Amino acid sequence: MNVGDLRVGLIGLGMMGRHHARVVREVDGLELVAVADATGDPHGVAGDLPLFGSVAELIDAGIDAAVCAVPTGMHEEVGLALAEAGVHTLIEKPIAHSVEAGNRLVEAFAAGGVIGAVGHIERYNPALQSLRDRMAAGELGEIYQIATRRQGPFPARIADVGVVKDLATHDIDLTAWLAQSEYVSVTAQVTTRSGRPHEDMVAATGRLANGIITNHLVNWLSPMKERVTVVTGERGAFVADTLTADLTFYANGVVNTEWESVANFRGVAEGDVTRFAITKREPLRVEHEKFRDAVLGVDKDIVTLEEGLRTLRTAEHFLSSAAPGENG
Repeated sequence: MNVGDLRVGLIGLGMMGRHHARVVREVDGLELVAVADATGDPHGVAGDLPLFGSVAELIDAGIDAAVCAVPTGMHEEVGLALAEAGVHTLIEKPIAHSVEAGNRLVEAFAAGGVIGAVGHIERYNPALQSLRDRMAAGELGEIYQIATRRQGPFPARIADVGVVKDLATHDIDLTAWLAQSEYVSVTAQVTTRSGRPHEDMVAATGRLANGIITNHLVNWLSPMKERVTVVTGERGAFVADTLTADLTFYANGVVNTEWESVANFRGVAEGDVTRFAITKREPLRVEHEKFRDAVLGVDKDIVTLEEGLRTLRTAEHFLSSAAPGENG
């Protein structure tokens, strides 16, 4: 350990917890000093570190910061304990299981004067970071639509929330962040086809405050895995594939024609296609570096608890807008 390193504790040693442990151990300025999980350590994350069974024991280990990777239903209980103890905390997304619980977390961290962040990791995907910069620079001109597709098989790790709060929250957050505008209306249809207690498929449309319309297809019922964001504007369309971190631009073409009936149609034509060469750093590593910098007061490029709460509120609007009887 280097003098001045932040002492980090990790609670929740499941699929995401093991990745957090690996990255915390790799990032400069952080030292993983203790881990906790009431159900044990299935992936052998602890190594030679003490393995605790509760958040209280983790706090007693003398930590400066924590990663909360427990199931969503436990985010409130664990987060409130960490806030009360003055521990800066990165909470896996979504912020909580309900808006009410999210509100209590926001208030507790504010009252304690400690940093809280939500792990909406897609913000740190290099394809989306490049896309946001290009959108902000006006490369698309006026932006018309943001559409996302997030589909794949059911992950055995998720049991306490449905696909809207687990997966669609990624798309809600990244869309508002890309557009730098909040949702003002949403309409969704959900269905449950797998026999589990929560919805496993959603189709949603929305509108942002700046007039951009949105479309989101999210499910756990597809045999192919897809993570695609398409932004369409007056100069063409960007396609970001966050599985491969590739960003491609499809430009509107300019085609001259002497055919009057075609020339009179003011549509778009196919133009040049460009795939950008971008530096591909691991999003989770960037997320932890940004959280470290926020704790040290160097930077504040994190997903704040307030932003996480807005995303959760929009997700709940997805569910409440679904027609009665269509979400069961």
